Amino acid sequence: MKYVISWETRPGITEETLARSLQVFGKWSPAPENTFKEFLGRVDGNGGFAVVETDDPKALAKDTAPFGAFFEFHVYPCLDITDTAAIGMEAIGFLESIS
Repeated sequence: MKYVISWETRPGITEETLARSLQVFGKWSPAPENTFKEFLGRVDGNGGFAVVETDDPKALAKDTAPFGAFFEFHVYPCLDITDTAAIGMEAIGFLESIS
């Protein structure tokens, strides 16, 4: 399954805390069950995004946990757009079949 993770810097973060988050990130490595496809930083410097593939959401929670003191995370399960379009078309067909 694919996930998009977004994170934002927690309010009131200090330079020291931000430096610590980078120190932790420098020593961190993802769980073997997770494949991080992309890491993206926001231009405003207040967070970022990651695209991850995994079949183990617990491993994903494990990978974000060390950073919870620094960032607020949102994790979104996602499908490829071709899949969501096909599901949408199927839903339309169902709706049109109801008189």
